[in-house]
Amino acid sequence: MNRRPLVVAAATVGVLATAAFALPNLPPNPVTDTIDSKVYKEKGKRFASAADAPTREKAPFALPSWIPKDATDVRIRVRTTGEARLIRFTLGATPLDGPQCGAGAPKPVGAPALHAKWWPGSLREGVRAECRGAHQYQVAVRGKRVYAWTDGTPSPSSVRPREGAASTPRTHG
Repeated sequence: MNRRPLVVAAATVGVLATAAFALPNLPPNPVTDTIDSKVYKEKGKRFASAADAPTREKAPFALPSWIPKDATDVRIRVRTTGEARLIRFTLGATPLDGPQCGAGAPKPVGAPALHAKWWPGSLREGVRAECRGAHQYQVAVRGKRVYAWTDGTPSPSSVRPREGAASTPRTHG
């Protein structure tokens, strides 16, 4: 009996299993970035401060406007096929002001299915809605560290009825 195909198959399975466990725990590099982008449809970026992040609202790693510019150690993870995001930052001298959800009732925002080693396992306690900007975020503050996430739910203030949406009833004659 020829054992060579079995040895090759076992070695291949071993390499793939090792890669599956090791790659997510490696520091960012071209290989892990490609796997994140192509397989998981995610990308991540780290900025020394919020002021270093892109300012264009539609840029992939642009931060919401409610994040203080003097926030430091900013990490962001985005879904490349949608609007889901995880953001973590450390507050500077500027405090995080109160939630702004005055334009409508916030909708429940689910935790996005994104993966980041820097994201804590559970953030249920003290979570509040943050509705300024294009997307509604859930925000949790732990000391000086702030965690924010969105599944892409539009902020109530950014959802405006379309012009002409409320039409008058038609009469058939």
